[in-house]
Amino acid sequence: MTDFEGQVLSDLCVLKSQMNEVLGIGQPGRLVHLEGRMMDHEKTVQRLKGMAGAFGALLTIAHVAIDFLFGRH
Repeated sequence: MTDFEGQVLSDLCVLKSQMNEVLGIGQPGRLVHLEGRMMDHEKTVQRLKGMAGAFGALLTIAHVAIDFLFGRH
C-alpha cells in the first residue's frame, strides 16, 4: 500500500467517525438536536408574527375609532 492509499484510508476513517457523531449511532445525533432547535425557533417566529399582526389590527381599529368618534375637522 502506498502512502497515498494509507492517507486516503485514514481520512475515510476520520470521516466515518465524524458522520457517526453527526447522525448518531442508534442514539439521537447532533442533527436530530439541531432539527429540534430549528422547529422550536420556527414556532417562536410564527407566534411573534401572529402577535405583530394582531397588534397591527388593534392599532388600526383604534385609529378608525378615534377618527369616527372625533371626526376630522
